[in-house]
Amino acid sequence: MALKMVKGSIDRMFDKNLQDLVRGIRNHKEDEAKYISQCIDEIKQELKQDNIAVKANAVCKLTYLQMLGYDISWAAFNIIEVMSASKFTFKRIGYLAASQCFHEGTDVIMLTTNQIRKDLSSPNQYDTGVALTGLSCFVTPDLARDLANDIMTLMSHTKPYIRKKAVLIMYKVFLKYPESLRPAFPRLKEKLEDPDPGVQSAAVNVICELARRNPKNYLSLAPLFFKLMTSSTNNWVLIKIIKLFGALTPLEPRLGKKLIEPLTNLIHSTSAMSLLYECVNTVIAVLISLSSGMPNHSASIQLCVQKLRILIEDSDQNLKYLGLLAMSKILKTHPKSVQSHKDLILQCLDDKDESIRLRALDLLYGMVSKKNLMEIVKKLMIHVDKAEGTTYRDELLTKIIDICSQSNYQYITNFEWYISILVELTRLEGTRHGHLIAAQMLDVAIRVKAIRKFAVSQMAMLLDNAHLIASNTQRNGICEVLYAAAWICGEFSEHLEEANQTLEAMLRPKVTTLPGHIQAVYVQNMVKLYASILQQREQAGEKEAAQEITQLMIERLPQFVQSADLEVQERASCILQLIKYIQKLQIKEVPVAEEVIALFAGELNPVAPKAQKKVPVPEGLDLDAWINEPPSDSESEDDKPKTIFHEEEQRHSRHRQPEIDEEELARRREARKQEQANNPFYIKSSPSPQKRYQDTPGVEHIPVVQIDLSVPLKVPGMPMSDQYVKLEEERRHKQKLEKDKKKKKQKKEKRGKHHRHNSLHTESEEDIAPAHHVDIITEEMPENALPSDEDDKDPNDPYKALDIDLDKPLADSEKLPVQRHRNVETLKSPDSEAPLVEKKSKKPKKKEKKHKEKEREKGKKKEKEKKVVEEEEEKKGEDLDFWLSTAPPPASTTQPQSEPEVGAAVVAEPQEVKKEEREDRGEEEDDEGKKSSKHKKKKHKKEKEEKSKDKKKSKKKSHHSEEETTESVQNGTLDDEPLPPMSSYRLLAENPYIKMTYDIQGNLQNDSQVTVSVIFENKSTSFLKSMELNVLDSLNTKMLRPEGSSVHDGIPVPFQLPPGISNEAQFVFTLQSIVMAQKLKGTLSFIVKNDEGSTHEKLDFKLHFSCASYLITTPCYSDAFAKLLESGDLHMSSIKVDGISISFQHLLAKICFHHHFSVVERVDSCASMYSRSIQGHHVCLLVKKGENSVSIDGKCNDSTLLSNLLDEMKETLSKC
Repeated sequence: MALKMVKGSIDRMFDKNLQDLVRGIRNHKEDEAKYISQCIDEIKQELKQDNIAVKANAVCKLTYLQMLGYDISWAAFNIIEVMSASKFTFKRIGYLAASQCFHEGTDVIMLTTNQIRKDLSSPNQYDTGVALTGLSCFVTPDLARDLANDIMTLMSHTKPYIRKKAVLIMYKVFLKYPESLRPAFPRLKEKLEDPDPGVQSAAVNVICELARRNPKNYLSLAPLFFKLMTSSTNNWVLIKIIKLFGALTPLEPRLGKKLIEPLTNLIHSTSAMSLLYECVNTVIAVLISLSSGMPNHSASIQLCVQKLRILIEDSDQNLKYLGLLAMSKILKTHPKSVQSHKDLILQCLDDKDESIRLRALDLLYGMVSKKNLMEIVKKLMIHVDKAEGTTYRDELLTKIIDICSQSNYQYITNFEWYISILVELTRLEGTRHGHLIAAQMLDVAIRVKAIRKFAVSQMAMLLDNAHLIASNTQRNGICEVLYAAAWICGEFSEHLEEANQTLEAMLRPKVTTLPGHIQAVYVQNMVKLYASILQQREQAGEKEAAQEITQLMIERLPQFVQSADLEVQERASCILQLIKYIQKLQIKEVPVAEEVIALFAGELNPVAPKAQKKVPVPEGLDLDAWINEPPSDSESEDDKPKTIFHEEEQRHSRHRQPEIDEEELARRREARKQEQANNPFYIKSSPSPQKRYQDTPGVEHIPVVQIDLSVPLKVPGMPMSDQYVKLEEERRHKQKLEKDKKKKKQKKEKRGKHHRHNSLHTESEEDIAPAHHVDIITEEMPENALPSDEDDKDPNDPYKALDIDLDKPLADSEKLPVQRHRNVETLKSPDSEAPLVEKKSKKPKKKEKKHKEKEREKGKKKEKEKKVVEEEEEKKGEDLDFWLSTAPPPASTTQPQSEPEVGAAVVAEPQEVKKEEREDRGEEEDDEGKKSSKHKKKKHKKEKEEKSKDKKKSKKKSHHSEEETTESVQNGTLDDEPLPPMSSYRLLAENPYIKMTYDIQGNLQNDSQVTVSVIFENKSTSFLKSMELNVLDSLNTKMLRPEGSSVHDGIPVPFQLPPGISNEAQFVFTLQSIVMAQKLKGTLSFIVKNDEGSTHEKLDFKLHFSCASYLITTPCYSDAFAKLLESGDLHMSSIKVDGISISFQHLLAKICFHHHFSVVERVDSCASMYSRSIQGHHVCLLVKKGENSVSIDGKCNDSTLLSNLLDEMKETLSKC
């Protein structure tokens, strides 16, 4: 055995490794394919050996050959053998090869399932890591289904290296096995708060990628992402989150109001251009979603535009491109903000980079107005003349047409100018967009009736000079304008002044060189023109002239009959026979003009592009049914009908192949060598071909011929567009003078009222009247056509299956498949409420020690589970609503009586406290050592129980109006008794003009500040303006004023109040000590304006800072609460209040709402409660209810604060 091992090691010394293979390939450039073929034979022999090291070496070489394009699928089984090696270096080679060549169609991929599962559970983290990395490249639906549970378990691994990889691969698993998304999502959500930043970043990436396609399912995560956005310092995580908010904002406009401030701060503070760009993008999305508008949205837009200008002016081309891209998004909603930077955009048209020039063109499209359209198009026409390369010139042409034709020609005031622009564009040689110019000529002539005479005269000129245009006869070339010219002259022939001359131009022999579809239009419109001339001649009594024109048609039409195009041939033949018949009638002196004209009576309307798709299917017609019986499989090929032409052509082509002589072979060989020499991907055998081609004359040897440009490059007789610019300026000037005269007359009648309006007046878009009227012609659709937007959706979109409602409770059927030896309980999602209900139902059972029947107990449990499930469905939306409701309400809808939801100003604190409590629990676990799995399950149930209680408290605070009633949750059951409506806003002061209500909100993030929200309601019929609020500072509490203000200055209220309107303003106060309540005197001064004049008014008030206003509603877990009570650092005090008649549930709700506490645990008429002050004081309460009394025992870090809080609570409860 030892001898065999030594022999194997010696053999391996002489085996070729990867370096030898690469070196050999480089040394055998002459016969590379032959050498690689020999190497593959050697590799096959190596794979037959038993030694795993030899096999791994062979697979490593195969991996390199696969990169060169060689198929190695034949070695799939050997790759799996190397994957199963115990040594990590070999295993890594196997997984690398598998990741490169395995795919869904690989037969042996099913054999990898158990091996991958084994590697995933390996104690070596690197074995697990390489398995996860490899699996991500070749995961199939079957692998995803079988391994989803194992990967989900790894998301809770102790090593961040594994957790990160497991989180990332879950995205691939979701795509292949969408059913795993719902059971795995709670754990994925937990990873957003992972202590390791890499894992957190991976979770953000996965959720953002999922939400990019189906954002509505992830709206409930907005508070968590908001916290991450305001706390994270990782730019890449911020970019992902901000992108996600950009997708969520259109679905929930209220979200935008919360995002504006942090995004604006980021724009101001960040130096990372990538983050700046994403912030600007999301601000744009926010402002688009806020349909009602924000009071200061113009400032945000101006900030974005200024920052984007910096990007555009940067020398880095990439930043310049991104700046233009973002500017185009702002342009859609706030065009005036961008139009002021027109000079910068026009400068970008001179940039060397074509992609930047194209982006600038896109921006110009949205910047046009009636005033600047002619100026912009004139500059673009100059660029058309200077443009190098047909691609950019064609793009310029397209953009000129798009700019002018947008919104049904909204910005064109003079269509004669536009027709002249289109005619000037016909000078372009080599363009591929002739059909666009033609389409515009047709559209303008049809829609604008007033311009038809001018359009017909210009088209007649084009037909006269067709020889200048017809030189380029390629399809879609500039000759396409002749299509439009011929149709317009034929359809509107009554406007032609020289109809005979135009008809002769259309019958010239040169016309037969044009593409067939243009000749067909020529032939068709010749008849229209002929009919018009015939009518004129007959009406004038010129019979000879009528016969001459008929004879001309008969003489010239045969050239079209001989056309190679079948359509032209057919039309010409029919028309020739028709005219010959007309000639016979003319000889008999029979008038025929009226009958010929009748052939073309009526106007043609355009048909909608999707008209054919929209034709409704008649009843009884099954489009999937066979019209004839389907052919049976038994039919032989001989019985099948043969194609008549195709096979015959193939047969003839085989016989007709000429014999290739030596000269032809030499010529083909030379062409092939030249192609190989010019191909950068072809490896040349020797440098000799390059030398040979270098000696041949290049581009520099081509003689340069000077072109005589004395002849102007324009169609003779065509008007230049520049003259219309001057005419249009004159027309607008006259129009303005006329309007000014009218205004002067109005001034005399009403002097005082319009003074301010006239001083601000500038020429607006509406002031410029178009010279011609545009008729909007609706595109025709079939009768009973059904509108639908589903035409462009991809039925094979893999993200469609991931459009799953993640807020619904998890059903038993949706749980991931598990191996039998695993414990099923470990798979339950953290949000599952079944254990919660079980535990809660057991507590009173233990205390009371009553033994009930098992069947009744089971029935109760089922009922409770149903109720909790129903409650969970409602909570998700309500939690988000509660978080979003902290934003100030819109001015038009604010009523102080219905404002309970503004009571909590801070959003992110509950998440922070949860995190702290988790850390506390983590420390406990470290101290106590490893615990049993049973204990962990109990703890997991406890966590879920506390989470549900936190949700109940947030639900209690999310009342939106007096009509709404909320159901309270008590020990997992629903109480039928509704809570009374409550508002956190209290009366500050009022007089006949104004009423002020206020609420004070603390902030855990700043321990020395509170925010006072004041709602101002105008009770009078007068207009209130210039409001200013001032509060006298005390030694402890001071109002935060703008920089440079003195302590005696007030703060202006940032709005005015029309009659009957209310609005909210926020004021920040700084304080030192919070242990005692305080009252500050203040004054509101304002101006009352009505028809009689203006008066100055004042309203004095006292602002009461209670101790409860310094508390923040903070959830707390029961084990952390117990630890806090046992610490011995807290002072104790208690009160008793008699004469309490309300229910215990309502009592707790009042304490929670008015004093910002949360319920930790409740049993019967006993409840433990917790809150935390902005300066970190812990406040613990034990509330007990007797028959008509309530006793409250409290503990707190500060005895003075506790005493004052209990006094305030006593005052609140005494009013019950």
